[in-house]
Amino acid sequence: MTNVMGTASKFGLENHGLTDLKSVFWTLPRAPLIEQIILRREARFAEGGAVVANTGEYTGRAAKDKFIVNSGSEAEKVDWGKVNKPISAEHFDALHARMCEYFKGREVFVQDTSAGWHPKYRMPIRVVTDQAWHNLFTRNMFVTLPISALRDHEPKFTILHAPEFTADPKQDGTHSSVFIIISFERRMVLIGGTAYAGEIKKSIFTVLNHLLPQQGVLGMHCSANVGKDGDAALFFGLSGTGKTTLSSDPERFIVGDDEHGWGDDGVFNFEGGSYAKAIRLREKYEPLIYQATRRFGTILENVVIDPVTHEVDYDDDTLTENTRASYPLDFLPNTLEKARCGHPNHVFFLTADAFGVLPPIAKLTPEQALYYFLSGYTAKLAGTERGLGDEPQATFSACFGAPFLPLHPGSTPICSAKRSAAIIRRSGWSTPVGRVAPLA
Repeated sequence: MTNVMGTASKFGLENHGLTDLKSVFWTLPRAPLIEQIILRREARFAEGGAVVANTGEYTGRAAKDKFIVNSGSEAEKVDWGKVNKPISAEHFDALHARMCEYFKGREVFVQDTSAGWHPKYRMPIRVVTDQAWHNLFTRNMFVTLPISALRDHEPKFTILHAPEFTADPKQDGTHSSVFIIISFERRMVLIGGTAYAGEIKKSIFTVLNHLLPQQGVLGMHCSANVGKDGDAALFFGLSGTGKTTLSSDPERFIVGDDEHGWGDDGVFNFEGGSYAKAIRLREKYEPLIYQATRRFGTILENVVIDPVTHEVDYDDDTLTENTRASYPLDFLPNTLEKARCGHPNHVFFLTADAFGVLPPIAKLTPEQALYYFLSGYTAKLAGTERGLGDEPQATFSACFGAPFLPLHPGSTPICSAKRSAAIIRRSGWSTPVGRVAPLA
């Protein structure tokens, strides 16, 4: 009989094919999860109280190993190509069956949570993993549910996460032993072969970017904050371009640092936490982020600490340039309650132009802003994706989030001329500002 600790949902794990488990740690709060992390030697404490976890070979997203199952009505809407690569339902089912066998007899950690702060668009999710620190990451990064809601929680999407379980490319139709596979038909994500925690949050972001635009909500790869007078600002950009830094302004209220939705009644955060780059972090320049990285409950991913004193060395890029810190948004003193705001007054495009193609800053008309939003000239920064190397690479990333867009960018709500004009009028834009070149 499976030993269950925590508050279990009536919607059991057998609904995902998981049976004969040794123990289930179900939606544990932060402290008991950290206790399990240390007991299982998955991570160490840093001076200050954060736990430090290493992800091994994979220290960034494995973009070439991400697939979408080409089955069901939702698959017919996917913009198939280099980013959205198809895999068959048969391959998914076979891999899922072997993962379920892998979990048998093991201790697993379940986190029932949700994505999205807007009550109308909130998506109940579940993450099942065999490592406690990834469960803490899930608790940090998504919207925590009240205990009273846990018994009746029924996920609309579930992630099965097993970093040490690998695929056979010849047998499973994958690119390598690593896989991140989304099935809209099964409402499930399978992740294996990589311990990089960012795959969990970006998988759900991809799912939301498929489902919400069909409900009239634009999914955005951006941070957001609000001034004391209610003026909202968005900061678009690929990973590492400064979204978290710019949103963490001590003089403004933080809505979120990476993933948002924009609907008819304003902007809302998809997440409940931050996944900030930590390389060369300085308290002088980023005091809020710095202080959050030194708290009990924070995860420092691939950050180097002194083996004796456990002092954190934010400058050490021995493991990767893409060092990260995961912490809940309430670790920041100026987080906006409910993580929602009105329509934005200012929009910034962070291009990370490393090649001098663009002027340092340019002011755009609404039409120019829409053009650059779709073209998305920018650069991929070192370490954020596997295989990028040490130098940035110029790229065009539609909507500044092409790796996470299952739908064609032209089908997003803001790309409708009538709708975008209405949004711009409501927002009070005159000349949105962005770090992009003006059109001729």
